[in-house]
Amino acid sequence: MPAHCLRLALAFSAMMLPVLSQSTHSPGANEMIFLQIPQRMKEYVDKQTVAGAVTLVAHGRDTIEFDATGMADVESGRPMQKDTIFQIMSMTKPVTAIGIMMLAEEGKLALRDPVDQYLPEFKKMHVATTVGPDAERLAVPEHAITIRDLLTHTAGIQDPAPPAIHDYQQLMNVPLDEVVRQLARQPLLFQPGTQWSYSSPGIEILGRIIEVCSGQKYEDFIRGRILRPLGMKDSFFYPPADKVGRIAMVYASKDGKLVRAPASILGGDPAKHRSGAVFPAPGWGLYSTAEDLLHLYRMMLNNGEYGGKRYLSPFSVHLMTEPHTTGIHPVGWMRGADYGLAWEVVTDPLGELAGHAKGTYGHGGAFGTQGWIDPQNDLISILLIQRSDGGTDSLRNVFLTMAEASLGK
Repeated sequence: MPAHCLRLALAFSAMMLPVLSQSTHSPGANEMIFLQIPQRMKEYVDKQTVAGAVTLVAHGRDTIEFDATGMADVESGRPMQKDTIFQIMSMTKPVTAIGIMMLAEEGKLALRDPVDQYLPEFKKMHVATTVGPDAERLAVPEHAITIRDLLTHTAGIQDPAPPAIHDYQQLMNVPLDEVVRQLARQPLLFQPGTQWSYSSPGIEILGRIIEVCSGQKYEDFIRGRILRPLGMKDSFFYPPADKVGRIAMVYASKDGKLVRAPASILGGDPAKHRSGAVFPAPGWGLYSTAEDLLHLYRMMLNNGEYGGKRYLSPFSVHLMTEPHTTGIHPVGWMRGADYGLAWEVVTDPLGELAGHAKGTYGHGGAFGTQGWIDPQNDLISILLIQRSDGGTDSLRNVFLTMAEASLGK
């Protein structure tokens, strides 16, 4: 290729999908703060709170902090790298919700539609009565659960696995359609729309609705419509052989020391990398990297557009990220927040104490990962760690507060 053609090709490529090889200075960013983030993360590694961490802070088009510290796999001596791949767990939920919004924009479903319109097995649902002398009785729902109820965790879907498939979340050996059929046999926890109860199975039902409305397997739809077009090259549900060597190991704490997490965690033995799995886990199944997630979050921050391609309308982004659970208490994982459509949204100063400006939205994962988008300050904060038994709240709050404060506003 002639030299001038090569230069043009490289320039075009850079415009489409910016490479994140190093941090850049952003006007208004406070270097005194964001330059300290790697050192603070190293302190948590040294204390064996986590084996390692990848952090990324982006302001507008600039990546102002991007670092890896500690170990991805302690036993093998493999250090953490910026392109290390993580199980992002419940950070998958908004991705599934984006798929639902795409189908809504195409007129293939409506958010107020009853779930049983697409999945007839949900036509005869009942509600468990849990108080007083009627505790063993079942009530009829006042209205059928809707797609919107599932997106906001207000449908009353139980989180524990049905008895017939009690270990499907570890073995991942039950197809999505059968998982959903089993979920339909469980009574609801409460009248739909009246309470909030976090439910990964509720998002699994949304994954099955994507299959019915699109005519594709859930994982094929997500890969073809979201992951591949966004350039999320290291994001997947089932690890390919050539990516396994970059996946971070999951750890838990025992007697003050980090040990490999047991096979009882979601996804099973982390060292087996879901070998033989057939269940994609629409609520928690994705593996991803900091750079891949940045592509996704920049699309949301830019009102549904990224790299010259539109994925969602500005209206859909607005609908997903405005509070939908106002008046229901308690809601969410932290005080001071409500839920949008599969995103947690900060609405109160109590939520700001966790390191978020009002209007910030995002999601965490069961192994400590975090991803948050602050439209007011044009800020994206990503924290990737792998610890299955909690104990990382302080690390999370420190990172997110430093990221928000690093803008100097």
